[in-house]
Amino acid sequence: MAEIAAEAGAGTAAIGAPFGLFGEWFAAAAAAEPDNTNAMTLATATPDGVPSARIVLLKGWDERGFVFYTNLGSRKGTELDGNPRAALLFHWKALARQVRIEGAAAPVSEAEADEYYASRPRLSRIGAWASEQSRPLASRADLEARLAEIEARYPGETVPRPPFWSGFRLTPVRFEFWEDRPFRLHDRRTFVRAGAGWRTGLLYP
Repeated sequence: MAEIAAEAGAGTAAIGAPFGLFGEWFAAAAAAEPDNTNAMTLATATPDGVPSARIVLLKGWDERGFVFYTNLGSRKGTELDGNPRAALLFHWKALARQVRIEGAAAPVSEAEADEYYASRPRLSRIGAWASEQSRPLASRADLEARLAEIEARYPGETVPRPPFWSGFRLTPVRFEFWEDRPFRLHDRRTFVRAGAGWRTGLLYP
């Protein structure tokens, strides 16, 4: 699929072409900088267009989209509830590459959220209960007290998923693959959703 993307100038790409190219770039990034491969900037906005961005971790992806998890009451959670349009940015410095992805985010299924939550370390699951993410915190001591309270509530390995904690899947409608070239003559290739397939093209650097 990467060969299709590399050889096409502008036109229609195979249905899975951008995902195949993303997979190849993601695998190369995992080899080059394994500590940061799945770190991505997530940009969201309020219904009236006020933007915000932060680094989150990609927890799964396939041709349905790109998945991340959060407290639903966090700033990103509430913004996505009011305005599902969002953007992702992967930057792999070691490869001098970045990928921009745009689309709409929707909640993952309860089963998906349960499965991922159960795979997390116990203290991470405890932390999901204790943190009122994005809300004001009077002191670190208050957070530690909440952690102790939740640990006492769930002393064993079984810690249920909080009802306010789940995931989102961003379904792409646009990709841009950017690769560094000498003298700022970078390579920029786009894939834009067109029915069941993708329309591909190039951008001036």
